[in-house]
Parts: sequence; C-alpha cells; structure tokens
Amino acid sequence: MSGLIGKKIGMTSLFDTDGFMVACTVIEASPNVVSHVKTLEKDGYTAIQLSAIERREKSTPAAAMGHYKKAGTTPKAKAHEFKEFEGEMKLGATVGVDIFEEGSYVTVTGNSKGKGFQGVVKRHGFSGVGEATHGQHDRSRAPGSLGGSSYPSRVFKGMRMAGRTGGNKVTTENLKVVKVDAGKNLLLLKGTVPGPKGSIVIIWK
Repeated sequence: MSGLIGKKIGMTSLFDTDGFMVACTVIEASPNVVSHVKTLEKDGYTAIQLSAIERREKSTPAAAMGHYKKAGTTPKAKAHEFKEFEGEMKLGATVGVDIFEEGSYVTVTGNSKGKGFQGVVKRHGFSGVGEATHGQHDRSRAPGSLGGSSYPSRVFKGMRMAGRTGGNKVTTENLKVVKVDAGKNLLLLKGTVPGPKGSIVIIWK
C-alpha cells in the first residue's frame, strides 16, 4: 500500500533516542476500507480507492450509498485513489497505520488554513510605504504604486496585491515517522502538517 487517509488531531512532543525533544504532528488514521478496485481490463489502469472517516447516512447521496454498500461498508466522508499498492487488495478489505514503519519518511498532502481576504503585508510580506512621519497618512500597510500613468497605462498581470490567502492544496515531503500506535490508530510525524486541526490529510508512503 502506498498511503492512507487520516485526520490531523494536533501537535505534541516526544523525546527521541538521543534525549532531544521533537515536535510531532498527531494524525489519526482509522482503518481505511477498500471501496473500489480498478483493473487494467475494465478501467485501463490498476488502482484502489480507499475510504475513511464515518459519514451519516442522512447526508450521504444515494449513489454514494450504493457504492459503499457494494463494498460492504458504512458511508465514508473521504475517498482517495492510490495507483501504487502492494499485494492483492480485495473489495471491503481494511488497511491500517501498521503499513508505516517508525523511522521511515512520508509525504503528507492537505489543505492549508484559509486566511480570507488579506492585504499585501500579510499576504506577501510587504513592509509598507516610507515611515510614519513626513506627511505619510495611513500608508504603513499600503502596496505602493502599481502601474505607470502614460505607459503602460494599466496594471500588469501577476502583480503582488491583496487577495484571498490560504486554503490551498499543500504537500509537505520527507516527514519522519516518529511513532506508530496501531492500537489507537495514531501516526506521529516529526514537524508540521498543512491544515487546521480536524482537517483530512493524505499520507503517502
């Protein structure tokens, strides 16, 4: 198996073998269910679809209900396709955190925190225009001039300006697996993982 679907719980710290404190992100990866198997003959490529995190039947579309009923499992909130996997995976089989080994490195994909509409200081790290004295008025967080008047008489595309910040798909590579707790379905990774607490992430082997 090449990965799992998990939920970011938060952060904690552990002491490594050398006695140093390591900041870790805690990810809960409840057993993922194989909800669909794609074959070369039928679909043109081989892959498996994993589903995780319980979802109420009341808020599940009828088509999705039939999809999960065929796999013999309850409705799930998140499904993801993995093209690389080890061994033969059957419909309805479960995959847990024990596929990861302590000391190995993984890649995590998630959606970063949404910041809403932000100015240029927070969005791009601008320092503002000039100082607070000498006639400056409310310019400390302004973007400055954007385009010439006579030429080019417009603002070029791609200028760093205010706008929506965050909420993007972010991938963090080479995160070390510090601890694997198969009993509690927990995965502790060294460093930070994109997204707020409770967000869904994809862990790649």
